This record gives sequence, structure tokens and C-alpha cells, in this order.
Amino acid sequence: MSRRQNPGEMTMYKTLSRLMAAAVLTVGAGLAHADTFPDRPIRLIVPQSAGSGGDVLARLMAQSMGKTLGASIVVENRAGANGIIGISSLSGMPPDGYAIALAGVSQVSFNKHVYPSVPYETDDFTYIAPVADTPYVLVVSKASGIKTLAQFIERARAKPKAMTFGSAGVGNMTHLTMEMLAAKTGISLTHVPYKGSAPAMTGVMSGEVDAMVSVVNTALSQIKNGDVIALAVLGNKRIAALPDVPTSAEQQIDLPPMPGWYALIGPKGIPDNIVSRLDEGVKAFVNDPATQQRMDELFLVPMKTSGAQIQARAMAESVEWGKFIRDNNLQSQ
Repeated sequence: MSRRQNPGEMTMYKTLSRLMAAAVLTVGAGLAHADTFPDRPIRLIVPQSAGSGGDVLARLMAQSMGKTLGASIVVENRAGANGIIGISSLSGMPPDGYAIALAGVSQVSFNKHVYPSVPYETDDFTYIAPVADTPYVLVVSKASGIKTLAQFIERARAKPKAMTFGSAGVGNMTHLTMEMLAAKTGISLTHVPYKGSAPAMTGVMSGEVDAMVSVVNTALSQIKNGDVIALAVLGNKRIAALPDVPTSAEQQIDLPPMPGWYALIGPKGIPDNIVSRLDEGVKAFVNDPATQQRMDELFLVPMKTSGAQIQARAMAESVEWGKFIRDNNLQSQ
């Protein structure tokens, strides 16, 4: 014999039924939206100023992806605080694929270890796809009189803290890479942060600072013109545009891989089928022969791994470099 339901139970069952129906409709609406993605312009946030290396790459990518996806992609520069301003703006945006960012390793992996209050963690994002990596080169001012990496190390050891180096800002890879070089060679330098790579390079050219680690694209014309002296490419492979500049490995300097990558990210929780569409646009971009030629000119290396792989790399490098930052007291005060 069945038990008669009381009015309270009936009300509860009706409420649950309505909630379940609403959930089904919401999921269905989300899937329908994903299936039509994109049906309006996409915002591509660049956490750097216009004309920077990341900005140039983003604009090339936006043009290509727009054609592949059939929607306009609008580049939006949000520079400041070593990219924290631009990247943190993603956290307040819906995870629908219409707000994405071209992030660098400094912004997602290192900033949380350098700055006292970064409003995000490395895993607070959807990692859509890797885009490109870049090599670094160590340059010194002509005024220093230094011609080789051995001379640079010898002088720095003789006068600890006397030699200075510029960077694009505290926590930027141009800062941390030089600190890693100093740690591996047992030298002590004085850091002079600038507001960007261009003014830091100007500081080296004028002799205001002795040295700088720079992405190759920023330093190449100054090296070619003889305005600065290139001592080493930081890595295991020489660069075709600088065939006479030896690598750090050739000069018996054991450095870990210098991460200089860019990746497309978005707010956490973007549906898989929207991620796949965006990844399709990135893949079409990096596999385009015209893109590869342009990246060669910018000394960028197209990356063709997956979003999951670049997320794993971002997490691993956050751990590795975070320890280095803490152990060497490189936090911003």
C-alpha cells in the first residue's frame, strides 16, 4: 500500500522538477551557443603596450584567426604592472570564448611569485593553445669595453654589484633570465628596471647600464648597427641572423631552457567545443607558410603542441622559477 504524500513533499518535488528542467534548458542553450560560435566579434586582450613584441604577434594572429573563424577579432591593449592588469581582467569575463588573451610566461607563471598581491593563480585560466616561443641574447654597451662573455663574467666577479643590467621590469623574463645567468656563473649584478624593453635597450646603448638580456627581435638592429655588443645567445642553438654570436652552452654556461613563450588563454571554464574552435584558428595561423616566414623575421618559433601541454608547462615553470625567485629574494617590494 503506497504512502500518501503530504503537501510539503509535493511542493518539494515540484520545486526539484522545475530546477532540473531549468538546468536542462540552460545546458541546451549553452550547447546551442557553442555550436554557433563565433557569431559576434571576439576581444583579444594583449597585456602589453601597442608596438611590443606581444602586440605585433597578436595582431598577426587576430587577422589570420578572424578569417579562419569567420568573425572579427579586435585587439585590445591593456598594459601595466608587468601584464597583471590585462590578464586579471579575464577573471571578470564570462567563459564563452568572446574574451581571450595572448599571455606570456611572465604573466601567468612568474608574477604571482614576484608581486605581493596578484589576483589570480597559474591554473585560473583555460589554456587554449600555445602560439610562439622566442630566444634571448645577452648584450652589453660599447662603453663597457667588454667583447666576450668570459670578460663580462671576469669583471663582474672582480667587482660584485658594480656592474648594472637593465630589464623591462621586475619579474619580466629580461630580468629573471639575467638573474639566472648570474646565479649559474656566480656573479652579482645590480638590477635597474625600466618601463619596457625599448627604454632598457636605450639605457644599454647610452651606457646608462652595462648589460641587458633581450629577446632577439628587440636587440637585432642595435646589434647589427654596432650600437651594442652581443655576447651570447642564451640556449643551445645559434641564430641564423647572428651566426658569429656563440651560445651560452658553447661557452660552458649551463642554463635551463629560457621560457619566452606566448599562449592563447581565456577565463576558466570555456566549453570544450569552443576551445576546439579557437584552437583551430591558432593551428591554422601557426601552420600558414606566410606566418612562419613572418615569425622567422620576428625571431619567433611557432609552437604546435596542445593547450593541455602549455598548461602543464606553465604550471611546471611556475614551480621551478617560483623557487628560484624566492631563493634569490627577487620579489618586488
